[in-house]
Amino acid sequence: MVERIARFYFICSAILVSLITVCIVGSILFESISFFGTISIWEFFLSTQWEPSSNSNEHYGAIPLFFGTIAISLISMSIAVPFGVLTAIYLSEYIKPNMRKWLKPIIEFIAGIPTVVYGFFAAMVVGPQLRSFAEFYDIPATTESSLACGIVMGVMIIPYISSMSDDIIQSIPENQRQSSLALGANKSETILRIVIPAALPGIIAACILGLSRAIGETMIVVMASGLTARISLNPFESLTTVTVQIVGLLTGDLSFEGVSVKAAYALGLTLFISTFIFNALAIRIITYYRKKYV
Repeated sequence: MVERIARFYFICSAILVSLITVCIVGSILFESISFFGTISIWEFFLSTQWEPSSNSNEHYGAIPLFFGTIAISLISMSIAVPFGVLTAIYLSEYIKPNMRKWLKPIIEFIAGIPTVVYGFFAAMVVGPQLRSFAEFYDIPATTESSLACGIVMGVMIIPYISSMSDDIIQSIPENQRQSSLALGANKSETILRIVIPAALPGIIAACILGLSRAIGETMIVVMASGLTARISLNPFESLTTVTVQIVGLLTGDLSFEGVSVKAAYALGLTLFISTFIFNALAIRIITYYRKKYV
């Protein structure tokens, strides 16, 4: 009897979660179709002018938003991935057990710091310092910059990647390490040729989680990079992201019945589709390495 009740509960939970997901996707899709019935899909994906408003001079070219999202995410991941993975390797393979007992909780504690604290630090410390550095070399710069935002966001993501990667590396059977050492390989060769390839699917998953965290971050971007939608290769200038504009469109003074609000749904649908494609590609990569090394 208990097993039947538990099975019924699990089935209902699965159905409920599926229905909620379908409803969310359906509502986003419905509003996005309504938006593209008013604004050309070509203007949305090919135009470089983003000026949502309630008057007739509105423009909805989303390329600057996509550019800012990609640029800031790349900056943050270029910092988070190498430092996060190297930290995980050090925690798993090199650190002394007594030191690991207090260092690992500290890293996990850093992951729990609110993003507004990171945003404040980026806006008040990192941004002005980068502007002073750029002005010293006569580089056009502002206090709000994509570089400051990316650096602080990368620091925020390091604990996520390092903690997950450390758990994955720790799960590699010890006999694989011992077999490699018995064949004459040193510790560094064992880590590089045995441990890392075996743990690579989990490390990739950790990096994907970190990337998703970077793409979905809003508070740090608002405080450190600003709301200006532009395309600029100068990292010392401000950029904005898709998520920031979604929040701005849904929380501003614009009417909820206007085209501007529907633009937020279109941005959300685009972000959903791109994330889905990226995750599907990542799953294929993870499956390939799991078959090869596990």
